Amino acid sequence: MAIRKIRLEGDPVLGKKCRPVEVMTDKLHVLIGDMLDTMYEHNGVGLAAPQVGILKRIVVVDVGDGPIVMVNPQILESEGEEIMDEGCLSVPGMAGQVPRPAYVKVKALDEDMEEVELEATELLARAFCHEIDHLEGKMYTSLVQGGLHPVEYEDE
Repeated sequence: MAIRKIRLEGDPVLGKKCRPVEVMTDKLHVLIGDMLDTMYEHNGVGLAAPQVGILKRIVVVDVGDGPIVMVNPQILESEGEEIMDEGCLSVPGMAGQVPRPAYVKVKALDEDMEEVELEATELLARAFCHEIDHLEGKMYTSLVQGGLHPVEYEDE
């Protein structure tokens, strides 16, 4: 697989709505693998296809429990609210306080185009919402309360 270039905030592709995936092709399988490699290379917990310049409704997420691939995801239910720091690979080095649901239920297709329903809380729910927003052309920066601030990394 390959590491793809991540589009940065201000790139017009990030403001566009993505098209649904009708058929899983070999090319899309390669894209998904590349998205996972790119996400891991940049220490992210999620990546949406438009972040690598592809206007398809595909996201990958891994909050530490293994990779999740979602094709044509949609949020069916959400409950509660948590406000936490959130960042984005398309806005490197910055974060901001963003309100998100504490719980979400998502319907999507997996990489084999089989329908799945996933329930998530905490960071996973936040990641699902963040990445699905990307598919609608929406950046988390539009939801930040109190402005962005630099991310402080712990020394390794």
